[in-house]
Amino acid sequence: MTKPPAIAVSYKPLWKLLIDRELQKQDLRKMTGLSGATIAKLGRDENVTTTVLVKICEALDCDIADICEVVPTEMKRETD
Repeated sequence: MTKPPAIAVSYKPLWKLLIDRELQKQDLRKMTGLSGATIAKLGRDENVTTTVLVKICEALDCDIADICEVVPTEMKRETD
């Protein structure tokens, strides 16, 4: 049986969106009320709850696809 490719979440679209809107991570923290630890997890492309993602989407008035993407881990390693 062949193992399916491993996938990971990337938050690069979120960081690009913040740059486009001339916002910083601290601005996102203030807008959402998220902790510094949660922002750090996003910066390391670690898993966060859907509640966190929804808070970000509400604060930035965007869709979840605008802030994250699912990528194969091989591709993620190449772009990091």
